Amino acid sequence: MPAALHSLGFPSSTMALVLGRICSSYRTTLWRSLLGCQEALDRFSCSSVLVKGSSIHTSSLMFAGHNKWSKVKHIKGPKDAERSRLFARLSMMIKVAVREGGPNPDMNTPLYNLIEQCRQRNMPKASIETAIKGAEKSKATSYALYQARGPGGASLLIELHTDNTNRTFADLKGILIKNGGTTTDGARHCYSRKGVVTVQPYDKDGTPVSMEQALEFAIQAGAEDVQESQDEEDKDVYKFICEVPSLRDVRSELLNLGMVPISSSPEYLPIITVQVSDSDKEQLFHLLELINNQPEVLRVYDNIE
Repeated sequence: MPAALHSLGFPSSTMALVLGRICSSYRTTLWRSLLGCQEALDRFSCSSVLVKGSSIHTSSLMFAGHNKWSKVKHIKGPKDAERSRLFARLSMMIKVAVREGGPNPDMNTPLYNLIEQCRQRNMPKASIETAIKGAEKSKATSYALYQARGPGGASLLIELHTDNTNRTFADLKGILIKNGGTTTDGARHCYSRKGVVTVQPYDKDGTPVSMEQALEFAIQAGAEDVQESQDEEDKDVYKFICEVPSLRDVRSELLNLGMVPISSSPEYLPIITVQVSDSDKEQLFHLLELINNQPEVLRVYDNIE
């Protein structure tokens, strides 16, 4: 290019000007191309960031699969595991209720309450029927109430069904000793056995029910008290407290009043509570998780405030 311009008789200054403009134009074109690539990357990054329900990532190198796997691992996985444990325990309780009172729920109140609880927990109908039919063929188990002391002086009651009490008690004792707990005979006096009907915080039409309304319903249904609480999924619920023999009547009356029952069963409610430090509470929650993971355990009660 310089040789061609010189052969045409252009002076050196003109040649420099032409070359400068050509280079400037090339640099501008190259710069715009780079900006276009950057804008495309930015749009790609934003499109992956602003997906509804996803977390905001500050780097375009974050892959969508990472967030999806995180949700599966930390949300869906534990919930599915807890759901499976719940269905297994309900099946075990159904089998025990059938062996003790027969397969007819109209003549067997504990079985009736369990079936209603299964339905509210969306347990498949086929699983309920299988548990009822398989009661006679299943291995015989016995009910036991295990008393323990947890970190910080918390009193624990552990309900379980087992075909080998000695083995189960030995397993629980090992878990307690390794995690700051111990066995005791003095935990039962911290609790009172009551009937508990757990219901949704809204009526059958989906209208929220206030605490004042719930108290009125408790009086009409013959319950002693009503408490605000949370279920296994941290959802708000109401718990209507009554004497164990009137459990079915209270549930039926609440149903007539338009409430939506989730479960109804006898429970141990603490009448003496304790305060524990944050460090003891963390250790206690870990201990409770380990106990709950035992297949023979039905329910664990604690009396921490």
